[in-house]
Amino acid sequence: MFDSVLIANRGEIARRVIRTARRMGLKAIAVYSDVDADLPYVREADEAVYLGEPAPAQSYLDSTLLLDVARSTGAAAVHPGYGFLAESAGFAQAVIGAGLIWVGPDPAAIEQMGDKIRARNLMAAAGVPVAPGSAAPVADADAAVAEASLIGYPVMVKAAAGGGGIGMSAAFDDAALRKAFDTARSRAERFFGSPEILLERYLPRARHVEVQILGLPDGRVVALGERDCSVQRRHQKVAEETPSPGVSPDLRARMLAAAVRAGEAVGYQGAGTVECLVDTETGEFVFLEMNTRLQVEHPVTELVTGIDLVEQQFLIAAGSTVTFDASAPVVPTGHALELRVYAEDPKRFLPSPGPITAWSEPAGPGVRVDAGYAAGTTVTPFYDPLLAKLCVAGATREEALARARAAVAEFRVEGPKTNLPFHAELLDNAEFVSGDYDTGLVSRMRQS
Repeated sequence: MFDSVLIANRGEIARRVIRTARRMGLKAIAVYSDVDADLPYVREADEAVYLGEPAPAQSYLDSTLLLDVARSTGAAAVHPGYGFLAESAGFAQAVIGAGLIWVGPDPAAIEQMGDKIRARNLMAAAGVPVAPGSAAPVADADAAVAEASLIGYPVMVKAAAGGGGIGMSAAFDDAALRKAFDTARSRAERFFGSPEILLERYLPRARHVEVQILGLPDGRVVALGERDCSVQRRHQKVAEETPSPGVSPDLRARMLAAAVRAGEAVGYQGAGTVECLVDTETGEFVFLEMNTRLQVEHPVTELVTGIDLVEQQFLIAAGSTVTFDASAPVVPTGHALELRVYAEDPKRFLPSPGPITAWSEPAGPGVRVDAGYAAGTTVTPFYDPLLAKLCVAGATREEALARARAAVAEFRVEGPKTNLPFHAELLDNAEFVSGDYDTGLVSRMRQS
């Protein structure tokens, strides 16, 4: 086992990784930009190194600077967290090339899954269901219209190299498709450095369900259950739960088996997530994408399995044995929810940066808060405004919902606006409470 790790990230995920690293006796080395110097993770690390100016390109996205810090501190490994360089095959290769341990999958797997078109084709070849769509980049708007005539409307327009919902939009006819294509291509080039566009059949009423996998050092891939991520605004997740209330035992078994095949197809090692869309009308699922890193919502899986996923990442990266019996299926128990607490307007979901004047976290049975901020810190406009992840677990979904309502009411953040009022609204929403909801839930809530 290596003895030290550089966490190439910030905020709540840096703090989360530090917690497990220190429990395992590893030296936790943090990095921070100008505006992050007062955040809790900087104090809690064994060593913290100033990285650079607030702009990500001058700090958390500067791979050369991060590697310099790793060398100067004697770090043996690098954990990328999520976001920033977590899914950069180039950074992963640079870490390995520097003689350090990369806490993540092989760079080749990252590269294969980072291109949505290539990933679709690989998954189809591996027998994983995929939606009708383009097998190659769509050249221009005319080609998009021709492709859509084969796929069938409505279609979803996506950046092939993108993520986070940036540039995604649905088109229901030729005119809308031409407009969506031009917008998506422009945003794809600006945000991801690649203008390549993918078209897929759009499912108007779908659930977004993902499977947590672990690729082990001996080549096996195991699945640790699914998470429902259908509560989204602007194609971005805001709440997650496990198990999914919309997945039957038969569908669950098929999804988990497909996720294992997906991981095996790319020789996956470490923690990863196979994301799918479930058609609420047919009950069938299709591959959406694979995230080659730890997910924001990993705590809900930890709460129902008792497995520390960051610990497994460290063990797998070191070529060691995981802490659970990987020869038998992992059977989750109970129910867990995660509510992402953002510094944003709870109605329009626009960022609300500013100083935090008061902060009080909920506590009690089944309540876990993974927070990146505290009273006296400041939310800046340079990064994603995620403040904390409020996670709750119960023996049943009903118990988890009741604990979540109490925890939301108890969570106190003053200064910037937060979306805690939205979560209170969500937890009392009849459609959500019923469990019979889809990715259009938040839009319907805001239209009512």
